[in-house]
Parts: sequence; structure tokens; C-alpha cells
Amino acid sequence: METEIINLLKKENKLSDNTIEEIQNINIDDFSNIVKEIGKQETDHINAEEISKDLNTEYIGKNLYVFKEVNSTNTLARFLSMNDAEMGTVIISEKQTKAKGRSGKSWESPLGGVWLSIIINPSVDYSKIPLITLATGVAVAKTLEKIGVENPEIKWPNDIMINGKKVCGILTEAVTKLNTIENVIIGVGIDANLNVSDFPEELQEGTTTLKEELHKEGNENKLIQLFLEEFEKINELFNEKEYEVILKEWRKRSYSIGKIVEVREPFNTYYDAYVLGISKDGALIVEKIDGTLEKVISGECIIKN
Repeated sequence: METEIINLLKKENKLSDNTIEEIQNINIDDFSNIVKEIGKQETDHINAEEISKDLNTEYIGKNLYVFKEVNSTNTLARFLSMNDAEMGTVIISEKQTKAKGRSGKSWESPLGGVWLSIIINPSVDYSKIPLITLATGVAVAKTLEKIGVENPEIKWPNDIMINGKKVCGILTEAVTKLNTIENVIIGVGIDANLNVSDFPEELQEGTTTLKEELHKEGNENKLIQLFLEEFEKINELFNEKEYEVILKEWRKRSYSIGKIVEVREPFNTYYDAYVLGISKDGALIVEKIDGTLEKVISGECIIKN
């Protein structure tokens, strides 16, 4: 994380060539205010003022930082969360060069997408973290419905699908101290005003974009505004422990339930199964070929044709 923060400061000419000598005598946390200043500078495509104007939230997005290019908004959000960033702070970047995905995967996020991270402070234990991911998926799906996408679906645990192709990914990370969750970072990447050809060839077959599905370019700032509003609504349900309400909304939009999948759990445990549903803690309930039932808490489910 320190390397990424230093690289950002160097790129913005906030550090001299004598970076190493400077850092030796300064705690990296001392740069948090400079990072925030960079996030308040004028950007070319994403407009913080336009997002904030008429934003109907109490706390999500009230502190908004927009960057031209970062390695990862989740990394930046983690850094700021450890330096007194307020609940609901949102970090957005027009481009990411090393976006973070599940299982340590990374990829570039080009201009034209919506790449953001939200800092929240839920008073929950680790068992509820998967539900935060599911709740975020519901917020994204509802946002897409508002802009005219028909039947967006949620693929367990963290992808939003349109017509069987991925349009959005979600990454939830806990920031802990002494085995206590201090903050949760929720990263969201939406393929908005992009062409499928903008992605690496190996990703194009299973990917789509809002531009191609709606046959027009949309307003990225309005999309972000709508999402932040939907996210606050679903986050309030989460804070009120209305978990079954969230799961009901998730089940209505599930892409996974009723399909044959290859389950890929940690430590290379792979098996085929039929998806029966979702448990109250956000785990996927599947029936294996031999008839036994399993709860899939972490891992990946590949839909089989």
C-alpha cells in the first residue's frame, strides 16, 4: 500500500526525486491530507460537483474524492480509512492501472468506466461480510434498472450480469485491527461508456457494457449519483439487521439459483453442483452430484452450459 501512495504523490509532483530520503523521516500516514487534496483537484471526465448536486443521501458520498488515475481505488480507500476518513467517504478514479479483484486478480480499468470505493463502518463480525457484498449487488442492480437496463442479474458472489454477460464486479475488504473490524471497503467497477473491444481479448466473450446494452452513452456522473443513493438505502437495511429483506431482493435477481455450476473453493477443491439457493448468512447452498448439500462460503462458481 505504501508504494502505491508514494507513486501517486510522485505522479502529482507532491514529492521530489529525493523521495526515499523524505520518507525516511516522515510517516506515510502524514501524507493523507495531501492525498485528499489531490482528490479535490479538477478532473477531466468525472465531475464531483455534478455528482454532489442533488445527491439525496445523508452520509454516503458527502465526502467525495475524485482522481484522474490511481492503481486501485480500494487501496486508496484503505489508506484513507486508516487515517480518519469519515463513514460514507467515496473514492473515485477515472482510470485504474492495477484494479483489485477477488483471489488477488488485477486488471486495468480504462477511461469510460465507473471505478469507485466506499468506506463504511458496520458494527458486525466477519460472518456478515458476505452479506455486504450481496447487498451491494442489489444496489447496483437497482441502479441499472433505473437507467433502463431490463432484468440485471446478480451472479454469486460479486458479479452483475446483463444477458448472461458481466457488466460489474464488486470487491469487499475488511480493514482490521487486533482482530476487530474497523472499516469495510467496498469496491465497485461498472463497465459503463466502454466498448467490449476495449478489454483484453480473453475477457471479451463474457463481458458487456452499458453502452452496448443500451445502445447509447450514458452520464457517468448521474450513474454514480444514482448508485450512491441506492447503496445508502441498502446499507441502512443492513445496519438495521434487515438481512432477510436484502436476501429477498437478491434472490429476485439471482443469476446463479437453478443452474449447474462448477464450484471452485480455496485449496483447489473443485466439484459440480446444482444451485438451490442462498442461506441467511449469504452462503450459496448447492447440491452435489452425489446428492449431498454444501454451503459455499467463499470461492467461485462457474456456470456450466
